Amino acid sequence: MIEIEFYTGVNGLCGFLASGHAYSGESGEDVICAFVSSACLMAANTVTEILGLDADAQSDDGYLKLMILENASSAQDILNGLKLHLTELEKDYPENIKVIYRRCNNA
Repeated sequence: MIEIEFYTGVNGLCGFLASGHAYSGESGEDVICAFVSSACLMAANTVTEILGLDADAQSDDGYLKLMILENASSAQDILNGLKLHLTELEKDYPENIKVIYRRCNNA
């Protein structure tokens, strides 16, 4: 199962962690993993490369974490869009995707 943790603070979302595998197809052919990976990578790249925000981004096989290190209201629309997209996918694929919420360590 893919778990996506959204981190929330007093100023809104401050990051996310996506981990795990959907196991809904062969490696390289798992469309659910592709849905989640593509959306998370787009959000992380937009925050770091387009907006140029200071963030801690880490990735590995089945793991992508983005924590925004500054109070950045400009990232809220991107993170909220990602949250909406992934919660809709969770409704369609509840056996493969779980979205949860945690508090930011600094909030």
